[in-house]
Amino acid sequence: MTTVIAFILMFGLLVFVHEWGHLIFAKRAGMLAREFAIGFGPKIFAFTRNETLYTIRLLPIGGYVRVAGEDPEIVELKAGHHIALEFNDEGKVNRIVVNNKSKHPHARVIEVERADLDHRLVIEGYEVDEDEKLFFEVDPKAMFVMDEKETQIAPYNRQFASKSVPQRAMQLFAGPLMNFVLAILLFTVLGFIQGVPSNEAKLGEIQESTPAEQAGLMAGDEVIAVDGESVSTWEEFTTVIRDHPDEEVTLTISRSGQTQQLDITPAAIEDRDRTIGQVGVARAFEESFTKKLTFGFTQTYEWSAMILTNLGKLVTGQFSLDMLSGPVGIYDATDQVVQTGFTNFVMWTSILSINLGIVNLLPLPALDGGRLLFVGLEGVRGKPIDPQKEGIVHFIGFALLMLLMLVVTWNDIQRLFL
Repeated sequence: MTTVIAFILMFGLLVFVHEWGHLIFAKRAGMLAREFAIGFGPKIFAFTRNETLYTIRLLPIGGYVRVAGEDPEIVELKAGHHIALEFNDEGKVNRIVVNNKSKHPHARVIEVERADLDHRLVIEGYEVDEDEKLFFEVDPKAMFVMDEKETQIAPYNRQFASKSVPQRAMQLFAGPLMNFVLAILLFTVLGFIQGVPSNEAKLGEIQESTPAEQAGLMAGDEVIAVDGESVSTWEEFTTVIRDHPDEEVTLTISRSGQTQQLDITPAAIEDRDRTIGQVGVARAFEESFTKKLTFGFTQTYEWSAMILTNLGKLVTGQFSLDMLSGPVGIYDATDQVVQTGFTNFVMWTSILSINLGIVNLLPLPALDGGRLLFVGLEGVRGKPIDPQKEGIVHFIGFALLMLLMLVVTWNDIQRLFL
């Protein structure tokens, strides 16, 4: 149950922060944000505030902010349509009823001749069996009612496409940006809670009943060589240990200013598709205030570089698709991390936040990076790409991403149960 709660909180935080970035910059640019959703699929919770519908949906595979401009729920009013109109105190139309007009006995029924809900905000038409042409001004926040469901209209100046290239680019970039900001904040908090990991190969906590304890290693020891080969960083030390499961190695350590040698045999641990060595030691931490302040930035940069390197290996074929993880794999990894303590869980959340930010910036259709690419092309060309063609590209891209998600999830399930 602890893992379930931790996973829900972690997933909710990552998606909330990402979509909140999109939402805030959409509203700052004057766009009408119709929906802020965490998850996909059927709604399990919803409420409306300040023009926006906030929902939590069943499937934990992401989220979205739906900005006005592509509104399939608003049917185009064409000549010959019979609609019912309701008015506010200023005499402007504030509700446009498309069907079930009998449920609105006080509304004024007209036959549409022409309607412009984007620019002029007017409806022209005739009352039934009347020849006099009527003009009705429409309130910018009027509701479009279909099947008794209300949807606020979106004049062109409230739509995504009406905004400048920088405004649209910022609205798209804001989601990934907030993931990086979250990672920086979480890493900074970690730095002040536990200190900053030492760059040297210094040992922190020694776990009980492990090769490290049996070999006589102590907290504060600094490893300066393994089998006679000099090591100067924690990464170098752990790399050598990982490469020698069930193989005895000799550590040269510095303890209280004196050098001594200890023999140790790393335990063999299964890590996905390979066996690695572990000795049961934690990294030492420093209490530098300056390093704590910069820890969030340095860790975010280092993890970003590592993730980008692995993505490059995936593109070049050096990194197998089987090594990717979907929600099931992330849940399993979260279960393992939660068991190691709160600080490791916070670090894991930070890493996933960086990963979410980077993946969303990839120039792939349906992702923020793919949409940014189209906005950038518009800036270069001086005119937008045909919205229908762009929509088709994003639809195909989304379908392919869902297919990839299914493949990755199936691989996760196989690793867990087969």
